[in-house]
Amino acid sequence: MDRGLRGGAREDGQSTVELVATLPALLLAGLLALQLLAAGYALTLADGAAEAGALALATGLPAETAAREALPGWAEDDVDVSVAAGRVSVRLEPPSPIPALADRLAVTSTAAARTR
Repeated sequence: MDRGLRGGAREDGQSTVELVATLPALLLAGLLALQLLAAGYALTLADGAAEAGALALATGLPAETAAREALPGWAEDDVDVSVAAGRVSVRLEPPSPIPALADRLAVTSTAAARTR
């Protein structure tokens, strides 16, 4: 019976070591998942902004202003709006703690408008 106690004592702390070893991988997986969700959210916002710009263009209002106003405040420094030939394109970088990653995950949405 004494041997069983000593054998179990050797394994004390094993789960702690395993947790410490896997914690960085779990944190990285969580960060990646949140970053992909942010990219999807940015795409939804870019779609809405491009549509708002196209509607403004169709009614004779400034498309770039309408597209920028359709976005939340955090996006004002991360957006590029271009208007050409009846099309409004919105390129938006998702929020990210790593700027290089945000640039690679930038999304673009385009909407067209018929002008009279």
